[in-house]
Amino acid sequence: MPFPASHPALDRALSERGYAEPTPVQSAVLEASLNEDGSGRDLLVSAQTGSGKTVAFGLALAPTLLGEAEKFAEFGAPVALVIAPTRELALQVSNELQWLYAQTGARIVSCVGGMDPKVERQALNRGCHIVVGTPGRLRDHLERGSLDLSTLQAVVLDEADEMLDMGFHEDLTFILEGAPAGRRTLMFSATLARDIVQLAKTYQTNALRIDTVAGNVSHADIEYKAIRVAPNEVELAVVNVLRYFEAPGALVFANTRERVKHLTSSLRERGFSVVGLSGELTQSQRSEALQALRDGHARVCVATDVAARGLDLPDLGLVIHAEIPVNKAGLLHRSGRTGRAGKKGVSVLLVSYTRRRKVELMLQSASINAEWSGPPSAEMILENDRKRMLADPVLTAPVEGEDTLALGKQLLERSSPEQIAAALIRLYQQKLPAPEDVYDDERMKRQQATGKNDKGQPDVPYTDFARGGDMAWFRINIGRDKNADPKWLMPTICRLGHVTKRDIGAIKIFERETKFEITEEMKAKFEAAIAQGLEEGVKIEPAVKPGPSEKPVSRWDKKPGAGGDRPEKKPWKAGEDGGDKPAWKPREDRPQGEKKPWVKREDSAAPAEGKKPWVKREDGDKPAWKAREDKPHGEKKPWVKRDDAAAEGKKPWVKRTPNDPTPPGKKPWVKKPAAEGKTPWAPRSDAEAAPATAGDKPWKGKPKGGDRPWAAKDARGKPAAARPAYKGKTPR
Repeated sequence: MPFPASHPALDRALSERGYAEPTPVQSAVLEASLNEDGSGRDLLVSAQTGSGKTVAFGLALAPTLLGEAEKFAEFGAPVALVIAPTRELALQVSNELQWLYAQTGARIVSCVGGMDPKVERQALNRGCHIVVGTPGRLRDHLERGSLDLSTLQAVVLDEADEMLDMGFHEDLTFILEGAPAGRRTLMFSATLARDIVQLAKTYQTNALRIDTVAGNVSHADIEYKAIRVAPNEVELAVVNVLRYFEAPGALVFANTRERVKHLTSSLRERGFSVVGLSGELTQSQRSEALQALRDGHARVCVATDVAARGLDLPDLGLVIHAEIPVNKAGLLHRSGRTGRAGKKGVSVLLVSYTRRRKVELMLQSASINAEWSGPPSAEMILENDRKRMLADPVLTAPVEGEDTLALGKQLLERSSPEQIAAALIRLYQQKLPAPEDVYDDERMKRQQATGKNDKGQPDVPYTDFARGGDMAWFRINIGRDKNADPKWLMPTICRLGHVTKRDIGAIKIFERETKFEITEEMKAKFEAAIAQGLEEGVKIEPAVKPGPSEKPVSRWDKKPGAGGDRPEKKPWKAGEDGGDKPAWKPREDRPQGEKKPWVKREDSAAPAEGKKPWVKREDGDKPAWKAREDKPHGEKKPWVKRDDAAAEGKKPWVKRTPNDPTPPGKKPWVKKPAAEGKTPWAPRSDAEAAPATAGDKPWKGKPKGGDRPWAAKDARGKPAAARPAYKGKTPR
């Protein structure tokens, strides 16, 4: 079906680009974009990523922006605004609209984070027709006054659900409220959730709802495969999947930045042309990585979910989920990077044994039927290499140039055809990374039961190496002194040595080290893995088989150097006849019973044999309390200072007599001249009201020094006369 007529300039651009038939979303949008009176209407479109939405809304906007005109008028304020969730998607949309509107004279400006805002402001000030940007940067230009929306005729929200999930609801509200009320609003979303519908009701008028997503055929052009892998062989499985399919472009998903770095380095070391994308890269670094993928200089891209939003890479035929996505939406979004624009793609999930149930539920909720299998083996990869080499177009392409034919004849004169063919095979294989040996538990069980491999050929029966077979011994510097236990030693050895539990035999734990067996067939791989580096403080090296004199240490055994008469093994029980534990006896240096009352023996200044010299008190639980000689027994207050000097280091306190003149509630102190470094305070000798003279007033606290102008208080406690000002303060 040809494209419906939209605008002559855009139709010519589509023909030059090679667009022959519209996608379902393009056809639906073009047919519904015009109503009876010819004016554009708002659209709420549900469409998956990679379905051709950019061309669809680009064609739908043409009648609104151009009308009957062939080209745009002079540059001024923008007439169309396209909002995308990420800078990559915004730049991609800008590039698509550039060639689509190339013959209309449209000036398109992109405003995205990571770019120089000054350059964007200059471009906006020079005038444009269409602005494409991310919500945060567009709001920044609006607040600074560099973006004018007064002449806006249409607004497009691309992947609106992604923008809301990323927290741009406030920015979208700010932008839409600043746009003219009579504008046309087109909203595209993969899912029409409740928040999307609410946003459409608020900022759209009589919107036509278009659903191009079939409920049970998510990404019909994508083939889903779920591959069983051992938890410690995920990287090896990634290598084999890339080698097995040999897609022109592949995207590997990881969940964290650190994982992206590790996978990128690991694949680069194995000979893959790979780039990494994560949130910590600058915009220039991201642009260089994407350009390398588009130019073919890199074939594999390792990225996080956020970094891969909006990516549209050419010839992307393979998506690998090195780590399981969080939910169904993440699975569909990742897989949607392939199988775009009518092309076929493959989505591979690498599922460890512990995550299989979660993946099965996720696939069921997304209505996806995935093919379960083990990881591609090295034999399967080499067989595919042979088929691809024999079908290589280079072998059947006509020879061009006399020099090439002459050189070919010289090679045939010097070497036989077999030698030349062998050299060609070697050159072909040198470009390909070597496949890895991976382990598939179900495949091994099937071979053990049937005696045949996956191809139906007789195979070697399965050998239980833990009970026999050729093994090699290694030691790790973790023993019983570091609480070594097979429950966590087994996965640690598997992770460090890139092996599985099937490759590990006996484990012997000693006091300061542990010896374990590794199968001979995995010995070389294990040694290569530990040679790449281990965790800090961990050391693994070859060892000899433990001899009869080397007895492993059980966790119940007594630690070396421990004192006491504890037997080597539990359980314990009390018994007077010897038993496993001697009968309990009370200590001879201390009577049996309650700890108190005890006092220290007076006759044992130096205890003998390390025992505490305890004896029972003769006068009861506690000796009779004796009053201090320097202070009478009774209440602590009232006390006054003794007039006589302190003797023998005791505090000179005496009890106040009832006849002492003490004002009620006040301490009867008056200032007196200091003598011999003592505090110059003494009891007042009079009981009458204090005169209004300095130094002769009951103090409410000790003055900090000097003769302050204090005044006497009356009977009610208030000042009898105003005090003179003191240090700039208002007198009371």
